Amino acid sequence: MLDRITSMQAFVRVVGQGSFAAAARSLGLSQTMVTKHVSALEAHLGVALFHRSTRRLSLTEPGQLYLDRCQKLLSSLEDMEQEVTAGAAEPRGLLRMNTPVSFAIRHVAPLLPEFSQKYPLVTVELGVDDRRVDPIAEGWDLTLRIGHLLPSSLKARRLAHINFTLCAAPSYLAKHGTPATVSDLEHHTCLGYTLSDPVGTTRWSFGRRGERTIPVKSSLRSNNGDVLRTAALAGQGILYQPTFIVADELQSGLLKPITLDTPLLEGPDLHAVYVPTTHVPLKVRVMIDFLAARYAPVPPWERAGHQS
Repeated sequence: MLDRITSMQAFVRVVGQGSFAAAARSLGLSQTMVTKHVSALEAHLGVALFHRSTRRLSLTEPGQLYLDRCQKLLSSLEDMEQEVTAGAAEPRGLLRMNTPVSFAIRHVAPLLPEFSQKYPLVTVELGVDDRRVDPIAEGWDLTLRIGHLLPSSLKARRLAHINFTLCAAPSYLAKHGTPATVSDLEHHTCLGYTLSDPVGTTRWSFGRRGERTIPVKSSLRSNNGDVLRTAALAGQGILYQPTFIVADELQSGLLKPITLDTPLLEGPDLHAVYVPTTHVPLKVRVMIDFLAARYAPVPPWERAGHQS
Protein backbone atom coordinates (compact mmCIF):
# COMPACT_ATOMS: atom_id res chain seq x y z
CA MET A 1 0.00 0.00 0.00
CA LEU A 2 1.36 3.42 -0.96
CA ASP A 3 2.03 5.98 1.74
CA ARG A 4 -1.03 8.24 1.99
CA ILE A 5 0.92 11.37 2.88
CA THR A 6 3.25 10.94 -0.09
CA SER A 7 0.22 10.37 -2.30
CA MET A 8 -1.31 13.63 -1.05
CA GLN A 9 1.95 15.46 -1.71
CA ALA A 10 2.04 14.03 -5.23
CA PHE A 11 -1.56 15.07 -5.84
CA VAL A 12 -0.96 18.64 -4.65
CA ARG A 13 2.19 18.90 -6.74
CA VAL A 14 0.38 17.67 -9.89
CA VAL A 15 -2.18 20.45 -9.41
CA GLY A 16 0.53 23.04 -8.84
CA GLN A 17 2.69 21.97 -11.75
CA GLY A 18 -0.18 21.36 -14.15
CA SER A 19 0.93 17.90 -15.27
CA PHE A 20 2.05 14.51 -13.96
CA ALA A 21 5.37 14.79 -15.79
CA ALA A 22 6.26 18.18 -14.26
CA ALA A 23 5.19 17.02 -10.81
CA ALA A 24 7.36 13.92 -11.14
CA ARG A 25 10.41 16.01 -12.04
CA SER A 26 9.92 18.38 -9.10
CA LEU A 27 9.43 15.49 -6.66
CA GLY A 28 12.30 13.42 -8.00
CA LEU A 29 9.98 10.53 -8.81
CA SER A 30 9.06 8.77 -12.03
CA GLN A 31 5.89 9.82 -13.80
CA THR A 32 4.61 6.28 -13.38
CA MET A 33 5.03 6.48 -9.61
CA VAL A 34 3.27 9.85 -9.39
CA THR A 35 0.40 8.44 -11.45
CA LYS A 36 0.19 5.42 -9.11
CA HIS A 37 0.01 7.71 -6.07
CA VAL A 38 -2.87 9.72 -7.52
CA SER A 39 -4.66 6.61 -8.74
CA ALA A 40 -4.32 5.09 -5.25
CA LEU A 41 -6.00 8.17 -3.76
CA GLU A 42 -8.85 7.97 -6.26
CA ALA A 43 -9.32 4.26 -5.56
CA HIS A 44 -9.33 4.86 -1.81
CA LEU A 45 -11.79 7.77 -2.06
CA GLY A 46 -13.95 6.22 -4.76
CA VAL A 47 -14.02 9.45 -6.81
CA ALA A 48 -12.12 10.92 -9.73
CA LEU A 49 -9.91 13.83 -8.68
CA PHE A 50 -9.09 15.04 -12.20
CA HIS A 51 -10.82 15.55 -15.51
CA ARG A 52 -8.28 13.98 -17.83
CA SER A 53 -7.94 14.98 -21.48
CA THR A 54 -5.13 15.16 -23.99
CA ARG A 55 -5.14 18.96 -23.85
CA ARG A 56 -5.31 19.89 -20.17
CA LEU A 57 -5.69 18.61 -16.63
CA SER A 58 -8.41 20.07 -14.42
CA LEU A 59 -9.87 19.24 -11.03
CA THR A 60 -13.26 17.69 -10.53
CA GLU A 61 -15.48 19.18 -7.83
CA PRO A 62 -14.42 16.46 -5.33
CA GLY A 63 -10.83 17.06 -6.48
CA GLN A 64 -11.03 20.76 -5.59
CA LEU A 65 -12.46 19.94 -2.17
CA TYR A 66 -9.77 17.32 -1.57
CA LEU A 67 -7.04 19.75 -2.70
CA ASP A 68 -8.12 22.30 -0.09
CA ARG A 69 -8.09 19.67 2.65
CA CYS A 70 -4.75 18.23 1.54
CA GLN A 71 -3.08 21.63 1.56
CA LYS A 72 -4.31 22.33 5.08
CA LEU A 73 -3.32 18.88 6.32
CA LEU A 74 0.17 19.01 4.78
CA SER A 75 0.69 22.51 6.13
CA SER A 76 -0.39 21.39 9.60
CA LEU A 77 1.95 18.41 9.38
CA GLU A 78 4.88 20.65 8.50
CA ASP A 79 3.90 23.02 11.32
CA MET A 80 3.92 20.13 13.77
CA GLU A 81 7.34 18.94 12.64
CA GLN A 82 8.72 22.47 12.82
CA GLU A 83 7.33 22.94 16.33
CA VAL A 84 8.73 19.64 17.57
CA THR A 85 12.18 20.23 16.11
CA ALA A 86 12.35 24.03 16.48
CA GLY A 87 14.98 23.97 19.20
CA ALA A 88 17.63 22.01 17.37
CA ALA A 89 16.54 21.93 13.76
CA GLU A 90 18.79 22.96 10.91
CA PRO A 91 17.10 24.32 7.76
CA ARG A 92 16.61 21.47 5.35
CA GLY A 93 14.46 20.19 2.52
CA LEU A 94 13.28 21.50 -0.85
CA LEU A 95 12.55 25.23 -1.01
CA ARG A 96 10.45 26.14 -4.05
CA MET A 97 10.85 29.84 -4.80
CA ASN A 98 9.39 31.82 -7.70
CA THR A 99 10.67 35.23 -8.85
CA PRO A 100 10.31 37.59 -11.83
CA VAL A 101 12.65 36.62 -14.68
CA SER A 102 15.01 39.60 -14.94
CA PHE A 103 15.23 40.06 -11.19
CA ALA A 104 16.03 36.38 -10.68
CA ILE A 105 18.87 36.46 -13.19
CA ARG A 106 20.50 39.58 -11.75
CA HIS A 107 19.75 39.63 -8.05
CA VAL A 108 18.69 36.15 -6.88
CA ALA A 109 20.66 33.54 -8.83
CA PRO A 110 24.08 35.16 -8.08
CA LEU A 111 23.31 34.91 -4.33
CA LEU A 112 22.34 31.24 -4.28
CA PRO A 113 25.88 29.78 -4.09
CA GLU A 114 26.43 31.73 -0.87
CA PHE A 115 23.05 30.61 0.46
CA SER A 116 23.86 26.97 -0.34
CA GLN A 117 27.18 27.21 1.48
CA LYS A 118 25.42 28.63 4.52
CA TYR A 119 22.50 26.17 4.42
CA PRO A 120 23.79 23.01 2.70
CA LEU A 121 20.75 20.91 3.63
CA VAL A 122 18.34 23.19 1.74
CA THR A 123 17.77 22.47 -1.94
CA VAL A 124 16.49 25.52 -3.83
CA GLU A 125 14.18 25.16 -6.81
CA LEU A 126 14.13 28.58 -8.47
CA GLY A 127 11.23 29.18 -10.83
CA VAL A 128 11.21 32.33 -12.97
CA ASP A 129 7.98 33.87 -14.22
CA ASP A 130 6.81 37.44 -14.78
CA ARG A 131 3.15 36.55 -14.27
CA ARG A 132 1.58 36.72 -10.81
CA VAL A 133 1.74 33.10 -9.66
CA ASP A 134 -0.56 31.54 -7.07
CA PRO A 135 1.72 30.17 -4.31
CA ILE A 136 -0.99 27.98 -2.80
CA ALA A 137 -2.38 26.42 -5.98
CA GLU A 138 1.07 26.02 -7.58
CA GLY A 139 2.91 24.81 -4.51
CA TRP A 140 5.51 27.60 -4.13
CA ASP A 141 6.98 28.01 -0.65
CA LEU A 142 8.09 31.57 -1.37
CA THR A 143 7.53 34.11 -4.13
CA LEU A 144 9.17 37.47 -4.73
CA ARG A 145 6.76 40.07 -6.05
CA ILE A 146 7.48 43.50 -7.48
CA GLY A 147 4.53 45.86 -7.33
CA HIS A 148 1.56 46.69 -5.19
CA LEU A 149 0.15 43.72 -3.31
CA LEU A 150 -3.51 42.92 -3.63
CA PRO A 151 -5.48 42.02 -0.48
CA SER A 152 -5.12 38.30 0.20
CA SER A 153 -4.58 35.73 2.93
CA LEU A 154 -0.88 35.51 2.04
CA LYS A 155 1.83 36.91 4.30
CA ALA A 156 4.38 39.39 2.96
CA ARG A 157 7.62 41.01 4.08
CA ARG A 158 9.04 44.07 2.38
CA LEU A 159 12.61 43.46 1.19
CA ALA A 160 13.50 46.61 -0.78
CA HIS A 161 12.27 49.58 -2.76
CA ILE A 162 12.71 49.71 -6.51
CA ASN A 163 13.09 52.95 -8.45
CA PHE A 164 12.36 53.60 -12.10
CA THR A 165 14.78 55.07 -14.60
CA LEU A 166 14.26 56.70 -17.99
CA CYS A 167 17.24 56.15 -20.26
CA ALA A 168 18.53 55.58 -23.77
CA ALA A 169 21.73 54.68 -25.60
CA PRO A 170 24.08 57.56 -26.48
CA SER A 171 23.67 56.59 -30.15
CA TYR A 172 19.89 57.10 -29.97
CA LEU A 173 20.24 60.46 -28.22
CA ALA A 174 22.87 61.64 -30.70
CA LYS A 175 20.58 60.81 -33.61
CA HIS A 176 17.21 61.91 -32.21
CA GLY A 177 18.11 64.42 -29.52
CA THR A 178 17.56 64.28 -25.77
CA PRO A 179 14.00 64.99 -24.60
CA ALA A 180 13.79 67.75 -21.99
CA THR A 181 10.09 67.59 -21.14
CA VAL A 182 7.50 64.87 -20.77
CA SER A 183 5.72 66.27 -23.84
CA ASP A 184 8.88 65.75 -25.91
CA LEU A 185 8.46 61.97 -25.53
CA GLU A 186 5.48 62.07 -27.89
CA HIS A 187 7.99 62.73 -30.69
CA HIS A 188 10.36 59.92 -29.70
CA THR A 189 10.43 56.15 -30.13
CA CYS A 190 9.68 54.34 -26.88
CA LEU A 191 10.04 50.72 -25.80
CA GLY A 192 6.79 49.35 -24.35
CA TYR A 193 6.41 46.86 -21.51
CA THR A 194 3.22 44.82 -21.99
CA LEU A 195 2.78 43.79 -18.34
CA SER A 196 2.47 47.33 -16.98
CA ASP A 197 -0.26 49.92 -17.30
CA PRO A 198 1.61 52.98 -15.92
CA VAL A 199 4.67 52.38 -18.13
CA GLY A 200 3.08 50.27 -20.82
CA THR A 201 2.95 50.16 -24.60
CA THR A 202 0.78 53.17 -25.42
CA ARG A 203 0.88 55.44 -22.36
CA TRP A 204 3.52 56.39 -19.80
CA SER A 205 2.80 58.00 -16.43
CA PHE A 206 4.94 60.58 -14.66
CA GLY A 207 4.84 62.29 -11.29
CA ARG A 208 5.32 60.33 -8.09
CA ARG A 209 1.70 59.17 -8.09
CA GLY A 210 1.24 59.13 -11.85
CA GLU A 211 -0.42 62.54 -11.97
CA ARG A 212 0.53 63.06 -15.62
CA THR A 213 0.08 60.52 -18.40
CA ILE A 214 1.11 60.93 -22.03
CA PRO A 215 0.67 58.80 -25.16
CA VAL A 216 3.82 57.13 -26.50
CA LYS A 217 4.74 55.32 -29.71
CA SER A 218 6.36 51.92 -29.23
CA SER A 219 8.68 50.51 -31.87
CA LEU A 220 8.98 47.33 -29.80
CA ARG A 221 6.71 45.76 -27.20
CA SER A 222 7.67 42.92 -24.88
CA ASN A 223 6.64 41.25 -21.64
CA ASN A 224 10.30 41.02 -20.57
CA GLY A 225 12.50 43.88 -19.45
CA ASP A 226 15.70 42.28 -20.73
CA VAL A 227 14.33 42.23 -24.26
CA LEU A 228 13.65 45.96 -24.02
CA ARG A 229 17.05 46.58 -22.43
CA THR A 230 18.75 44.86 -25.38
CA ALA A 231 16.78 47.04 -27.79
CA ALA A 232 17.70 50.18 -25.87
CA LEU A 233 21.39 49.27 -25.98
CA ALA A 234 21.09 48.93 -29.77
CA GLY A 235 19.70 52.46 -30.01
CA GLN A 236 16.14 51.40 -30.84
CA GLY A 237 14.38 53.73 -28.41
CA ILE A 238 13.87 55.14 -24.94
CA LEU A 239 13.46 52.78 -21.98
CA TYR A 240 11.32 53.34 -18.85
CA GLN A 241 12.06 50.44 -16.52
CA PRO A 242 13.17 49.57 -12.96
CA THR A 243 16.81 50.46 -12.27
CA PHE A 244 17.73 46.87 -11.40
CA ILE A 245 17.41 45.91 -15.07
CA VAL A 246 19.89 48.52 -16.33
CA ALA A 247 22.03 49.38 -13.28
CA ASP A 248 25.29 48.11 -14.82
CA GLU A 249 24.63 49.83 -18.14
CA LEU A 250 23.89 53.15 -16.43
CA GLN A 251 27.07 52.90 -14.40
CA SER A 252 29.20 52.07 -17.45
CA GLY A 253 27.64 54.74 -19.65
CA LEU A 254 26.20 52.30 -22.18
CA LEU A 255 22.85 53.86 -21.31
CA LYS A 256 22.34 57.51 -20.34
CA PRO A 257 19.71 58.64 -17.82
CA ILE A 258 17.23 61.23 -19.06
CA THR A 259 15.96 63.96 -16.74
CA LEU A 260 12.64 65.58 -17.63
CA ASP A 261 10.58 68.45 -16.24
CA THR A 262 8.42 66.02 -14.24
CA PRO A 263 9.63 63.37 -11.77
CA LEU A 264 9.39 59.72 -12.69
CA LEU A 265 6.71 57.47 -11.29
CA GLU A 266 7.27 56.32 -7.72
CA GLY A 267 8.66 52.81 -7.95
CA PRO A 268 7.15 49.71 -6.31
CA ASP A 269 8.37 47.65 -3.39
CA LEU A 270 9.85 44.17 -3.54
CA HIS A 271 8.10 41.72 -1.21
CA ALA A 272 8.72 38.17 -0.11
CA VAL A 273 5.29 36.49 -0.15
CA TYR A 274 4.51 33.17 1.51
CA VAL A 275 1.62 31.05 2.71
CA PRO A 276 0.55 31.84 6.28
CA THR A 277 1.03 28.98 8.73
CA THR A 278 1.28 28.74 12.49
CA HIS A 279 5.03 28.23 12.16
CA VAL A 280 6.68 29.49 8.99
CA PRO A 281 9.00 26.69 7.79
CA LEU A 282 12.58 27.31 8.82
CA LYS A 283 13.82 26.97 5.23
CA VAL A 284 11.48 29.83 4.22
CA ARG A 285 12.46 32.04 7.15
CA VAL A 286 16.19 31.73 6.54
CA MET A 287 15.81 32.53 2.83
CA ILE A 288 13.75 35.64 3.58
CA ASP A 289 16.27 36.79 6.20
CA PHE A 290 19.15 36.05 3.83
CA LEU A 291 17.69 38.13 1.00
CA ALA A 292 16.66 40.96 3.34
CA ALA A 293 20.25 41.22 4.60
CA ARG A 294 21.63 41.36 1.04
CA TYR A 295 19.18 44.04 -0.11
CA ALA A 296 19.45 46.32 2.94
CA PRO A 297 19.84 49.10 3.78
CA VAL A 298 20.34 50.15 0.12
CA PRO A 299 19.76 47.46 -2.53
CA PRO A 300 22.77 46.70 -4.74
CA TRP A 301 21.09 48.02 -7.90
CA GLU A 302 20.80 51.48 -6.27
CA ARG A 303 24.25 51.74 -4.69
CA ALA A 304 25.95 53.40 -7.64
CA GLY A 305 23.80 56.50 -7.30
CA HIS A 306 21.51 55.80 -10.22
CA GLN A 307 18.64 58.06 -11.16
CA SER A 308 15.52 57.78 -9.00
